[in-house]
Amino acid sequence: MTNNAPEFKHGSDVALLNGEFVDVFSLLGMHASDNGKSLTVRCFLRGAVSVDVICHKTSRKVASLAKCNDEGLFSGKMGRRVKPFLYKLRVQYPLSEVNIVDPYQFDSQLAADDLYLFGEGAQQQAYQFLGANWRECQGVTGVLFCVWAPNAKRVSLIGDFNHWDGAVNVMRQHLANGIWEIFIPNITAGTYYKFEIIDANGLCIERADPYAKAMQPAPGNASMVSSAKQHVWQDKQWLAERSQQVWHQAPMSIYEVHLASWRRQGEDGTQYLDYAELTQQLIPYTVDMGFTHLQLMPVSEYPFDGSWGYQPVGLYAPTYRFGDLNGLKIFIDACHQAGIAVLLDWVPAHFPKDPHGLCLFDGTNLYEHHDPRQGEHPDWDTLIYNYERGEVQSYLLSNACYWLEEFHFDGLRLDAVSSMLYLDYSREAGQWLPNANGGRENLSAISFLQNLNQRIYRRFPGVCMIAEESTAWPGVSHVIDKPLSQSIDSHTQYNLGFGFKWNMGWMNDSLSYLQRDPIYRQHHHHELSFSLVYQYTEQFILALSHDEVVHGKGSLLHKIPGDDWQKFATLRAYYGFMWGHPGKKLLFMGDEFAQRDEWNHDVSLDWHLLQYAPHIGMQAWVKDLNKLYKSSTALWLKDSDPSGFSWLDCDNAASSIFSFIRHGELGAEDNSSLVFIVNMTPEVHHGFRIGLAQSGDLVEKLNSDSAFYGGSDVGNQGLICAEEIPYQGMPFSALVTVPPLACLIIGKA
Repeated sequence: MTNNAPEFKHGSDVALLNGEFVDVFSLLGMHASDNGKSLTVRCFLRGAVSVDVICHKTSRKVASLAKCNDEGLFSGKMGRRVKPFLYKLRVQYPLSEVNIVDPYQFDSQLAADDLYLFGEGAQQQAYQFLGANWRECQGVTGVLFCVWAPNAKRVSLIGDFNHWDGAVNVMRQHLANGIWEIFIPNITAGTYYKFEIIDANGLCIERADPYAKAMQPAPGNASMVSSAKQHVWQDKQWLAERSQQVWHQAPMSIYEVHLASWRRQGEDGTQYLDYAELTQQLIPYTVDMGFTHLQLMPVSEYPFDGSWGYQPVGLYAPTYRFGDLNGLKIFIDACHQAGIAVLLDWVPAHFPKDPHGLCLFDGTNLYEHHDPRQGEHPDWDTLIYNYERGEVQSYLLSNACYWLEEFHFDGLRLDAVSSMLYLDYSREAGQWLPNANGGRENLSAISFLQNLNQRIYRRFPGVCMIAEESTAWPGVSHVIDKPLSQSIDSHTQYNLGFGFKWNMGWMNDSLSYLQRDPIYRQHHHHELSFSLVYQYTEQFILALSHDEVVHGKGSLLHKIPGDDWQKFATLRAYYGFMWGHPGKKLLFMGDEFAQRDEWNHDVSLDWHLLQYAPHIGMQAWVKDLNKLYKSSTALWLKDSDPSGFSWLDCDNAASSIFSFIRHGELGAEDNSSLVFIVNMTPEVHHGFRIGLAQSGDLVEKLNSDSAFYGGSDVGNQGLICAEEIPYQGMPFSALVTVPPLACLIIGKA
């Protein structure tokens, strides 16, 4: 060492060079020396020839640092200065000169309250300090990098800015909570970075940032510093109106979309539409089709296209495939201005084992359970979040808030909720561990879901929380009626507090019915009617999602037996039954025009089919169903009220005809009520008597057998005359012609 340079004591210089010195903030940067009579600046700049200290305010040189060794350690006193000041380092390299604002001169930027809430599982805004966040410290703009790695021996920030050298930017350790941080001034948006971690076993591993707001595509898989530019939202009125919305008493017709395959472009048809193009094409299409909501399949960064986004690695990073996070915000803003609500498919049930992700993040099971009987999903070969850890709860809770707060999504649909609720989900005896009470319920996951829903609904009035839950768990969409603390004390199954639940029972039963030959449908009549037995136990969404048209299941059209005419007619009748059935609606993209092939995530939908009349007719039928649905209170005002629905005949198995009334505000006497007659055989029925709630002349509101939709044009010439003949429990009735394989909707003109 140079004689007149302050010494690095106790081998700290060697440890620093080897990246083994953890408490770097006590050594590097500016510190008082000589019992407070002077200031010393120390730095480590590998390969530097000389270093000068420059006053940031005056741009004047204060001191030249002495070179302590050839590796890049420099140290020196600041003359007579005793009061700390903001400084830059003017660094001379063999071929260049750079100015660096020394990151080791800044104090911790973390707030004690934020760290406390994070550990307690109550932090809703962890993304504002964890990850990479733009900050201004002492007038200097930079990025605060922060990561939770409690079992790491050392964590360094590595990236383009330090040549991926883990010894250069060792982070400040907070022993009490396992968080590491460093503020890097003058960094640029788009910079790649990772965390280099010396784990508990002394191994050096690299991890992407769990809170990164942008990520590099594979195979690099680095995190990226997102742009500091903020989108200026134009949807203030939308959010104000949404906060007053009661979705249970409003129309919800949801168009489920996989952005990567809705439509593609380019000569070879492989290029994704970006958010600007989706704004120009998807939004007008959704509006024209009459859907009220878009539901986007997961947009969090995912490395494998074939996972469709359901195996996210960057839960906070919108995928690179369609543009940056501001592009997504602009798209959602445009949806709101067009009157379309946007839901996000969200995956808090599991995460993949990709080595740059959360798996063994700091060398230990940090986000997942140690025991594979608790921590691994046998179906998907993924890992299960450890919902018992407060920090993991905060990670997920903050992520839910992130999408709703920062992107203005109008709700979240939670994937695979059933797998969260049961410890024995998809497991045989001996492959799972019971809870503290000996039961199969995942008590910590239940508590997390309750906490999540309570907090989200309190903070974001008017949003929708939706559960894909495939079992008979009671109270999925019921208000939480027991304190959260009780959720871990007994085998009682608790209300979860979601707004809606996908009706998987209806989906399975109705599609099973749809696939039967019309000759045999009379023997399975209950498969279409049974859902009304339990309809009012939950707030249901009738969902025909992507899961029903993949993995060899075939398209909806090809599930149906018969020739082409019968297939199209049956599918139109089925959609009519679905739109008349109580509950909100969800249809996967392509189903609205009867895509023939099952969905392939690697290619565009078969838009070319819309040159053919049957597909044009199907699209027109769905459009008109949506139009009638939105304009008719009878179809949505009382979805959760038994007085909104009356069977006229649910037992006509011999003819496979279902008939019912949907009532509006005034029950059976309401002039807004609609009669549905659904015939699921090719037989035409003339002189078919049907009960009516209204007197006078009625009209065919819609007839799926109209030639306009591709049908045989059998019907009632638009007019139906009610007679004062009580029938089917109604005060009036009429004789009608029931078309083949069709849905007839009757109401007041």
